[in-house]
Amino acid sequence: MDIPVKNPITRENHYKICFVCLGNICRSPTAEGIFQHLINERKLENHFEVDSAGTSAYHIGESANSKSQRTAQKHGITLHSKARQFDASDLDYYDLVLAMDNENLKNVRQMANGNHEKKIGRMRDFDPNPGNGEVPDPYHGGPEGFENVFQIVQRSCETLLDELETHVQR
Repeated sequence: MDIPVKNPITRENHYKICFVCLGNICRSPTAEGIFQHLINERKLENHFEVDSAGTSAYHIGESANSKSQRTAQKHGITLHSKARQFDASDLDYYDLVLAMDNENLKNVRQMANGNHEKKIGRMRDFDPNPGNGEVPDPYHGGPEGFENVFQIVQRSCETLLDELETHVQR
């Protein structure tokens, strides 16, 4: 996926990113938490706005799944988000919308118009080891499934931030 380059002449180097999964309680809040943590470590807070959402309304207002929270905490990351449903207006607001799997990618694309296509992709488009291109849903799995998702998302977030960091001015 090609990252939209901001215009450094006009100082438009603030990236707004939304991570999307089905319920917004496992994968996408994990991505949001990891990416925010990486931003904070690199002192890039002024250059990014990070959010997450779900394509369904199953868990609106809920915190991240307890297994996702435990896995993230084990790695020193806190998941602060509350579940919300992704809306078509998010496509106008965010610079990048990264779905966790093909089904959610399809759901997001159904809301898009031609102007939005360049900003929509999959999280694993940035994974150095993309496997089948999807972040698996760990919801009904055990702790190893949540750890696997954490590792996939962390690799992907690191690569994504490495690419985006080259486009921001400090």
